[in-house]
Amino acid sequence: MELYLQTLANGISLGSLYALIAIGYTMVYGILRLINFAHADLLMVAGYIAFYGIMVFALPWWFSFLIAIALTALLGVSIEKIAYRPLRNAPRISVLISAIGVSFLLENLGIVAIGARPKSFPRPEELVWNIKLGDISFLSLTVIIPIVTLLLLVAVTYMVNKTKTGTAMRAVSRDFETASLMAVDVNKVVSTTFLVGSSLAAVGGILYSLQYPQIDPLMGVFPGLKCFIAAVMGGIGSIPGAMLGGFILGMGEVFLVAFMPELSGYRDAFAFVILIFILLFKPTGILGENVVEKV
Repeated sequence: MELYLQTLANGISLGSLYALIAIGYTMVYGILRLINFAHADLLMVAGYIAFYGIMVFALPWWFSFLIAIALTALLGVSIEKIAYRPLRNAPRISVLISAIGVSFLLENLGIVAIGARPKSFPRPEELVWNIKLGDISFLSLTVIIPIVTLLLLVAVTYMVNKTKTGTAMRAVSRDFETASLMAVDVNKVVSTTFLVGSSLAAVGGILYSLQYPQIDPLMGVFPGLKCFIAAVMGGIGSIPGAMLGGFILGMGEVFLVAFMPELSGYRDAFAFVILIFILLFKPTGILGENVVEKV
């Protein structure tokens, strides 16, 4: 029983991380029908900004985290304006290639400017401590990460469903051209989407760095792929779907390692196997909708 509860706590924590990052993927796809592969590398950027803020500039951890979130959000908006906006009317494959190019650019800039050697991420004592409940022991992050994820999910859901900006987002996601003809500032909506999505990636990157306190320029590659799979699993374009997919993927990984340790070497492959089955039997995802592509 203790093993089950311990595994459940770890699964919820990892699933929350995947869900938080997957929401950024699904928001951008919902508006532009674009898989923003650079989204995963924003995790790395946020982690390094927070690291240098604490270790080099000796800033308070909470201030470093806020700066990391703000600068990463601005970087996300800049990427949209420089790499994606000029190609908005180009064939879809051109935008996809641009997204992959931006991802490789960020990774290799990190390797050249910072170095490929991993760095140990600092864990503030105010955030990270051991919690013991009977025979179960876990880090405070196991509780903090799901709480932060749920709060941000509620905030994003409220923004999308209850605000004027959210109404514009939903209009643009339904029909890009018609929304622009109805006095919706499409560029502003897209920039806001990237701002929110990149902020979520930054928070996810900081929490991931705290949970696994070692950062390097390629740290976002595998988490990014898994969060993309989580978004597809839940129904890419659906915020609740991304949340659900993240939790399912995280829980599945942790339970696989805990109860079938002989398969722990296949932990990463588990996510891709799930993706194959989802694409075979429910291509739109668990909560996804059938959308007819315009020619």
